[in-house]
Amino acid sequence: MTATHARPRTRAGGNSAVRDVLGLMLLPVPLLVAALPAAFAGGGTRRWFGGRGEGQRADAQAAKDAAASAFYELDTAQRDLRISIETITAVDRSPRARKAVDDFAALGQRIDAVSHLYITAVDAYDLDRDDLEPSVAARARTELTTARDELIRVKGELDRFAQGLGPLLGSAETQLARLAPAVERARQALLGASNALDAVRASGLRADHLAARLAALAPELTKLNEGAGRHGVQETLQRADRVLRDAEAVRAEADELPARAAEIDHRLVSLRTRAQALTNRADSVEPVLSELRRRFSAACWQDLQPVPEQAVVNVRRAEEKLEEAARARDEQRWADATSRLSTVRALLNATDEAVSAAGDRLQRLDGVAKDPQQEIQRTRFAVRDAQRLAMEGRSTPDPRHARPLDDAVARLDRAVTALEGRHPDYWHFLTETEAVRRTAARVVSEIREERGAGAGSGG
Repeated sequence: MTATHARPRTRAGGNSAVRDVLGLMLLPVPLLVAALPAAFAGGGTRRWFGGRGEGQRADAQAAKDAAASAFYELDTAQRDLRISIETITAVDRSPRARKAVDDFAALGQRIDAVSHLYITAVDAYDLDRDDLEPSVAARARTELTTARDELIRVKGELDRFAQGLGPLLGSAETQLARLAPAVERARQALLGASNALDAVRASGLRADHLAARLAALAPELTKLNEGAGRHGVQETLQRADRVLRDAEAVRAEADELPARAAEIDHRLVSLRTRAQALTNRADSVEPVLSELRRRFSAACWQDLQPVPEQAVVNVRRAEEKLEEAARARDEQRWADATSRLSTVRALLNATDEAVSAAGDRLQRLDGVAKDPQQEIQRTRFAVRDAQRLAMEGRSTPDPRHARPLDDAVARLDRAVTALEGRHPDYWHFLTETEAVRRTAARVVSEIREERGAGAGSGG
């Protein structure tokens, strides 16, 4: 209903009474005193119709009262429903919500039309007039009854429309109910992050990166404080969740920062010690290489020739990175310190493996040179075990399994034959036997997988 339709509804007679009282107040005092008995007397100046005419007036007044009641109920229902529509539009931007808004606007036009019909009928007849004709009273009753019926009909449409809004309104109210707790959780998370940051700084750690991340959340807090009325419920809920997540991440990192600093300090000491130890171990590689060169063919040690020099280079680079990590730690650039320490660890691991490889090579070559049969039997056993498994439950092996095993046997025989030369390449022999064992292990794994799959499908 429009604002003009929602005006206070008073009877025409009531307005006349107000005008009479105002007129009396403007009269000279003696005239006012003389007029009061006539204004409040039970009879006097008004001429009343009796019988049928008075009955028409009463019927018209009853119709007017009924129409006023229907108008009031429709007006109240429309106001309540407008609140529901505003609740939905504050939360929901879906096509269903937009259609509900459009349908409510169309209903509003119909409500305006029937309200205009009612107000026109009310304004057209002064049922308190002394000279009201019975025919006029009857016409007023008819028009007011028609207006009441139209008001009731549109009220029914409004009620049915309101019932259809149930799911949309329920969802909107649920989201609105989430709004205040979500915003409060975000605020508390920001407070917790701020307190954690203060505690870290009190311990002597600057935590500048965390302070910057926390400061970046300040505009988001401002928007949360401005409320959903300005930014929308959905956007405010999403912002609250985002602020909560980011603030909790800052708090968690602040809580962990003292332990992280202590861990970096420990790793600095540990990696320095390891670098010094590797420097000493690298000095032992050259005597090992000398022994390898003296006793075995070049193929057994040529790939190890760069190890001493590479070990020195790697350790020197590791020490440089350790210094960079230490500076980053002093400047509390935690990510940089951690990255440099990871590089140091990788360099030392590679150096450790290379240095160890020289000693391991000499040990393995010593063993196979003294007794190659142990390596041969170990490898033949692995191949025979794979062959037995391939024949299990079969008269002939599957070619997919038999072929690689036959090739492995031939490969082993060639490696054994190569040992009969004057200067056997024991390292080649060892790499060949390892390759044969890997082939046998792969075939065994394939057979077991296939049989396991077959048993599963059969079950």
